[in-house]
Amino acid sequence: MKSIAALQSIVTPWSDGLEPSDAELDAIEQEMPLILAEVELLDALIVLLDRTASEFDGRRIRRAHNRVLAARRDAANRATGMQVSGDAA
Repeated sequence: MKSIAALQSIVTPWSDGLEPSDAELDAIEQEMPLILAEVELLDALIVLLDRTASEFDGRRIRRAHNRVLAARRDAANRATGMQVSGDAA
């Protein structure tokens, strides 16, 4: 059996460019509220895969969905605010 350890640098070359840049990390940080809201919604939906929804589950999903919508709205407003400058408030 041949080991591919010697060939690993050919298969997956390692370079300094594989780390995220500061701009990419800032973009991730800006999107984090939306990411967390979507994870919360997914958690609420995953719970319902093996059982029927109760009234509490319905409220939990509605709240999580509203948080996702609010986070998307805030992200869109931030993006619009950064792109357009000089407009009246």
